[in-house]
Amino acid sequence: MCPVGPYFRTGSFNPVSLYADPKNVRAWKGGAGDSKVGGNYGPTIKPQLDAEKLGCQQILWLYGNEDYVTEVGTMNLMMMWHNDDGDLELITPPLDGTILPGVTRKALLELARGWEEFKVTERPFKMDEVVKAVKENRVLEIFGAGTACVVCPVGSILYKDETLNIPTMENGAPYATRFFDTLLDIQYGKIPSPWVYDIDSEYDAMAAKVSS
Repeated sequence: MCPVGPYFRTGSFNPVSLYADPKNVRAWKGGAGDSKVGGNYGPTIKPQLDAEKLGCQQILWLYGNEDYVTEVGTMNLMMMWHNDDGDLELITPPLDGTILPGVTRKALLELARGWEEFKVTERPFKMDEVVKAVKENRVLEIFGAGTACVVCPVGSILYKDETLNIPTMENGAPYATRFFDTLLDIQYGKIPSPWVYDIDSEYDAMAAKVSS
């Protein structure tokens, strides 16, 4: 790892605006959407430029006639909300062949399940569900998860000529912030984690064994 500048022009951990594109599809089932290959990215350049012309920074990729939510830009997408049953839930699209199985996605899901403080669900969901939940004030945060940005909060979504204001930062982004801080603390060795391999300890143990 090496420290670099902010991934987006808005700066580090500032909300981005999304264009929920009902016309272009990032990946089809049976294709290579779940693989890190160049063919997944080249065709997205033109739609990304179109989104920027609409004043949006990234595309929220949709799938099928019912506009299922898939990914945001080159990131996995997660949403904190109160579901239809009133439960606090972290929801993200499942790995159905159109979703890249990102390591940051996996890390955040494992952290969330380890906290045991809210439901963690991987299931298909549509833009209609998002729109309805936003208008009923049940959406708390939406954020992208990826290697470059780690966690990227979403501030708005343009969908069918309507801008949905996402209150991620208005709520102080406690969930996105906690994910971001915890993952970085693990990466920099500030907190212990079973994901971290302590090279110095292993070296000392081997050196002691050799010397004895």
